[in-house]
Formats: sequence, C-alpha cells, structure tokens
Amino acid sequence: MSPLSSLLQVRVNQRRRSLWTISALALVLSVLGLMLSWLSPAIGAPLRAGLDFTGGTQIQIERLCQGDCPPLTVSALQRRLAALELPAAEGEQPPRLGSSTVQLLDDGRQVVLRLPTLTADQSQAVIEGLQNDIGGIEPGGLGVDTIGPTLGAQLLRASLVSLLVSFLGISAYITLRYDRLYAVLALVCLAHDVLITCGVFAWLGLLAGVEVNSLFAVALLTVAGYSVNDTVVIFDRIREKRAQLQDIGLAEQADAAVSATLTRSLFTSFTTLLPLLGLILFGGSTLFWFAVALTIGVVVGAWSSIAVAPTLLPVLARR
Repeated sequence: MSPLSSLLQVRVNQRRRSLWTISALALVLSVLGLMLSWLSPAIGAPLRAGLDFTGGTQIQIERLCQGDCPPLTVSALQRRLAALELPAAEGEQPPRLGSSTVQLLDDGRQVVLRLPTLTADQSQAVIEGLQNDIGGIEPGGLGVDTIGPTLGAQLLRASLVSLLVSFLGISAYITLRYDRLYAVLALVCLAHDVLITCGVFAWLGLLAGVEVNSLFAVALLTVAGYSVNDTVVIFDRIREKRAQLQDIGLAEQADAAVSATLTRSLFTSFTTLLPLLGLILFGGSTLFWFAVALTIGVVVGAWSSIAVAPTLLPVLARR
C-alpha cells in the first residue's frame, strides 16, 4: 500500500447512510429534471433532443465584427424569421419559421438557428433575409446542416439500442467473472451514473436550452464503460480481501478494498479529467457539451465505485 493510501484509510460502510443520502438526492433531482423536461410543452421528452434526433436544418453563422459586434437580440431575430417568406418547393407549402429556435453564442459573434427542414434555396433565403440584422459573415464562417426526420429517428433508435446492448453485455460479463450479486451492483452503479448525467442535461435543457445529440449518446456509452471499469477494480480487490481477511466481516473487507484502491481511483479520475478540461476550454462549440457530459460521468462514476457499490454489497449479501 502506498503512503498516500495509508493516509486515506476510509470507512465508507460506517458512513453509508450519509453517502446514500447524497446519491439519493442527486437521483431525485435528476428524475425531477427529466420529468419536468418531459412535461414541458417546448420539449416533450426527458431530454431536449437536438438536430441529430429530431431532424431539421441548422444554420450557424459567425459574424464579421471589428472589435465588439453590434448588439443583437434573440427576440429580434425570431420576429424577422417569422416574417420571412420562403420559396416553396414543388408541390409543397413553404415552411413557417415562427417556432424556430435562435441562440447567440460567444457574446453575439455566433448565431445558431434551428429551423424546420429546408431546401438549399430556402436556407439561402433565410441567410439573405437576416443579412441586415447580422451584418457581414466571416469567410468560412457559415455552416448549414440538414437531417431528415427519418434519419433522426433511426439515430435515436440506434443510440437507445446501443445503450441497452452495453448494459446487457456488462451484466453478462460481471456475472461470468464474479456472480449475480456483483452483476446487480454493477448495473445499479451504471444506472446511477447514467441517470445523474442525463438529469444534469435535463436541467441544462430546461434552464439553458442545451440540446443532446449523437455525441451525447457516445458520451453515455463511454461513461458506462468507465463506470464499470472502476467498479470492477473495486470488486476485484474485495474478492482479494475476502480471501486475505477471513476473520473480519464483509463490510470491513469492503472498506479495506476501497482504502487499497482509493489512490488509484483518484489518480485515474484526475488524469482522465485533465484532457476533458482541455476539450471544454479549447475544443470549440462542437465538442464542448460532449466533454461536459464525459466530465460529469467520470466524476459520478468515481463516486459510485467508492460510495455506492462497496456500501450496498454487505447489505445485499446479508439479505
């Protein structure tokens, strides 16, 4: 055992009620956020789905500004969009833009428009219609992305299937490697980590309009793998301590296992968070929320592997 480990002797099972209270509070807030998001007329789902899942057209414009950009408001752009008359595709009515979403980023230097599915001509008409309000556009600072609703539904279905398959695979692996009780605990920790991560993004969607996309699904799969990796290390050390310390109870054996792996867990989590912090600060808008989701998952995963799995094991084993 390292010198740091000897200083970090923990007795998590002596404080398990306090640890469970913290996790329970986080879970209740997460479920509340998901429910409020589902009941919100503007969202109608547990999470605010992004363009990848709902389909539509997103136009991102980087304004050409000398110094500070001229002031621009979301309400003014929404009124301008609602008044635009777009060219109609053959045999179809032109889409109405009154319910479009507008975001201003980087102190108004970037404008992001979430619109119904538009043709190339209609997208160009939107850009030209907003030209007087936005001003000049940076060279290469214009991006137009369109995803059809069918493809969006397929991406959402594939993301959910991927999560389900990963849960089942993890459960089967833990059952074969250890036993069913350990598999149940691994799935409890996994659900704990994924639910809290989703809950944070539900609140972000409600309060700040943050949307989840296919990168968020990738982040959840990564969080699941990280969570199980951390939990398996604890399980492995508990199994080792059960063979070495047969004269003490399972709760004390679990505490000894947590103490022995605490340094490793803290260092692994810290080194994982460093590149994620770099992505948050310097990765740009595309990877920002992906890195935030991973950061939340890593922190919650480290917590559950130390405070949830080793404290539930002695209780469930007795029952």
